[in-house]
Amino acid sequence: MSAFDCNSYKIMPQRLDRLAALLDGLAPEVTLAEIGPGPVDHGNDPSRPPGLLLVLLCAGSLTLRRADAAAQVRAPALLVLRSDLPCVLAEITERDHERVISLRARLTGPGSPLFLDEFSEPRIVSLDDDEPALRLAVDMLKAELDAPRCGHAALLSRAGDILFIGLLRHLVANPGPHGSGLFSGLADPRIARALVAMHQRPDLNWSLERLSQEAGMSRTAFTSTFREVMKRTPGKYLTAIRLSIARRSVELGKGLKEAARAAGYRNPSALSRALARARQH
Repeated sequence: MSAFDCNSYKIMPQRLDRLAALLDGLAPEVTLAEIGPGPVDHGNDPSRPPGLLLVLLCAGSLTLRRADAAAQVRAPALLVLRSDLPCVLAEITERDHERVISLRARLTGPGSPLFLDEFSEPRIVSLDDDEPALRLAVDMLKAELDAPRCGHAALLSRAGDILFIGLLRHLVANPGPHGSGLFSGLADPRIARALVAMHQRPDLNWSLERLSQEAGMSRTAFTSTFREVMKRTPGKYLTAIRLSIARRSVELGKGLKEAARAAGYRNPSALSRALARARQH
């Protein structure tokens, strides 16, 4: 037998990547955030671009207040807060800068509105025994901030990216108590295949038959399960993806013709009608 025998190797089936298309649609930019001493009054700046504030609590505890509710957060933990929803972290002292690391995840892609819908309430992720990528990112950030070395800015940027991906992995594995929404859909292997297909190719002429085939389900079972998990029909979810893409294209200065093509509408008139219907709702 030759030194390299192709027959001795098995080609592994390609695994479904539930996050690749989502990350492409979010285009996250994760950077360190400066938080000074005093109470952190978060979410009161309407000019801030859409995204998330990620607060790593490495030691001790903090109080998170929102409206009339308060929660005690104990380390090690990651707090995930929408940038446009107000909340207050109890007063931060000079000493706390050794135990609190804050990052901002700015979401520049068209998938941001659908994604941010999942964070109408703050999320608290315990890091005691969790996703390895989260622990790796936390350890990298702590070590680099304690003792900066050459390539400091680049390392912090990549650690922030790893943290964000680790957070998404955690949310897919632990979608929450309500059992519905985007992360619950991605946690279901059948629904995930249809979601990934729509996010990868929103411009295709997706029918219920084609989507149910992607999911490996009958049309009736797929429609019922999708509605139960996602709290909307497949058609309405696809429309939401397409409108987000179209709006982002227009914001970037592209004309309606280009926006319609990118979002999968037949022509600018069809896109205009879809935008008008969305404004009515």
